[in-house]
Amino acid sequence: MEADRVIRALSALAQEHRLAAFRLLVQAGEQGVAAGVLAEKLDVPPSSMSFHLAQLANAGLVTQRRESRSIIYSADYAAMNGLMGYLTENCCGGLSCSEDAACLPSPQRKSA
Repeated sequence: MEADRVIRALSALAQEHRLAAFRLLVQAGEQGVAAGVLAEKLDVPPSSMSFHLAQLANAGLVTQRRESRSIIYSADYAAMNGLMGYLTENCCGGLSCSEDAACLPSPQRKSA
């Protein structure tokens, strides 16, 4: 993932309503959520929700599709995983992290 795309994604998520909307979309799965439903759940005016969703879409974090009169938004899991991969690619000293020891401090560095 390119650094400029990472910066756009992190910038888009660095706002309370956009972060909350993205988390709801991740939880919703591939079926997604209508923009109006997101606005209601987050208690955000529909016009503001549209602006926030446009920012997430511009950052490549969400996709949209039309169903009848609604626009359904879904999290772009490939983009999310790419962002997470970029942020964690050098964790654990560049070694592959195991499930049970993922990025935990080594025993000699733990405080007593």
